Amino acid sequence: MRDRYDFLVIGSGVAGLSFALRAAAHGTVCVVTKKESAESNTNYAQGGIAAVMDPDDDVEDHVQDTLVAGAGLCHEDVVRMVVEEGPERIRDLIDLGAQFDRDPDGDLHLGREGGHSADRIVHAEDMTGREVERALLTAVRRSANITVLEYHYAVNLLTEHQLGEETAPGDDLHCFGAYVLDSQTGVVHTVLAKATLLAAGGAGQVYQHTTNPTVATGDGIAMAYRARAVVANMEFIQFHPTSLYLPGADFDGRSFLITEAVRGDGGLLTNLAGERFMPAYDEREELAPRDVVARAIDDQMKKRGDDHVWLDISHKDSDAILAHFPNIQETLLEHGLDMTAGPIPVVPAAHYTCGGVVVDKEGRTSIGGLFGCGEVTCSGLHGANRLASNSILEALVYAHRAVGPARAYAEAAAHEDRIPDWDESNTENPSEWILVSHNREELRRVMQSYVGIVRSEHRLARAARRIDLIYRETEDFYQRTRISAELCELRNLAAIAHLIISCAQSRHESRGLHTMADFPETDPAQRHDTLVNAPAVSVDVSA
Repeated sequence: MRDRYDFLVIGSGVAGLSFALRAAAHGTVCVVTKKESAESNTNYAQGGIAAVMDPDDDVEDHVQDTLVAGAGLCHEDVVRMVVEEGPERIRDLIDLGAQFDRDPDGDLHLGREGGHSADRIVHAEDMTGREVERALLTAVRRSANITVLEYHYAVNLLTEHQLGEETAPGDDLHCFGAYVLDSQTGVVHTVLAKATLLAAGGAGQVYQHTTNPTVATGDGIAMAYRARAVVANMEFIQFHPTSLYLPGADFDGRSFLITEAVRGDGGLLTNLAGERFMPAYDEREELAPRDVVARAIDDQMKKRGDDHVWLDISHKDSDAILAHFPNIQETLLEHGLDMTAGPIPVVPAAHYTCGGVVVDKEGRTSIGGLFGCGEVTCSGLHGANRLASNSILEALVYAHRAVGPARAYAEAAAHEDRIPDWDESNTENPSEWILVSHNREELRRVMQSYVGIVRSEHRLARAARRIDLIYRETEDFYQRTRISAELCELRNLAAIAHLIISCAQSRHESRGLHTMADFPETDPAQRHDTLVNAPAVSVDVSA
């Protein structure tokens, strides 16, 4: 089956929905999402959105906080652009109906998180992402120009490759849409679009312990990588320092996140002996950036042989705790814990993908007609470590900026009707689905054990060998089997694991989120992005 739209949006988080709303003023829009519309990393974002909304705060301070966290790899022009434009994007959300917490005098209640020098976190209790997603979805569902396809899975981007043309890094490539699987019928649609936006989120599910929902399998990055788009900085995976440690607890395939705002409100970290340890690691103590806190927790656990540490905010006023963190408290109570009365057991978990598909300041990738925004991209904002709550900010700013060039591209483009429909001849119904489930779990265990917070050349080499075997088995299965979303996810996870490992192996230093036991120091000579699929002459995505 063939469908035609002016704009195709892959992903239904804040990036995709924000873009779709604006693009709908200029043509027809199809939003493809592999689960329900609200199932995205956005929906699980607890902390908030970082923006300079207080007259006593300063844009320059937010810029410097971001640059410090990024450990020398942020693109300063991008940082300044996002920070300067952020407040207006927050006001857009408010105009759209998003309800953020306010002080008794009616001003926005602004929190503080690790790495920030001022109170600038706009939030809706501890469910900010859910509120932002609600406001955006409500507006999207009112638009007659937007079609939302739930339970549809983007399998591959359509480029010259589908036309039988050989492609190589640096070739003049174009995106014509995507093959999209209807997971409920098994039919693969050829969705043609004049302009396509990747907003498929991150890849946390490549690790055994992650705060990301099960949909976060790196699909957008993997598709773009296969299509030969330039990808960068995949070694920088942010581990959230504090996910709830409850062995055996079921949170739909993810770890339950204890927002950084708990530490911002005075929560303290102690080891199992009751000793507060952060002052020994960083002068910013519990408010140090996430990579510092995650490494400190990891170090304490390894030194002592403990399986978790404690996060304690029970010394604060209980009414204030309940007002700020009702969702967390509700979840804890379900498991016999009470954050107003005692400490919370926590461990680090994979949380955010700082690398991704390289984009310029208007969301263009290295492939014509393919745009990107949000966690799927590497914009230069985050560098080697994302500053807390800069992610939704980035998505909002880039979704706004990408609409103009995407509209211009779509107006000059035509649907590529030469693209063939999906061909599943010579494939068979699968009889070995256990391969998919077992390989997925093995892949995640390998990544957790060998490519986690602290890495080494030996561990990376061992991980590379095992991931290569999983990739080859999965690719063989993919080529001879009728596809499913689960099989495609495994294929994408294998590609993501390969990208993370290969990027990590090429960086012989410790910087930001990438810590190498063999190379504990930061090397000024390696202050550059790690590029994949880049031609010998660097691609200028702004062209």
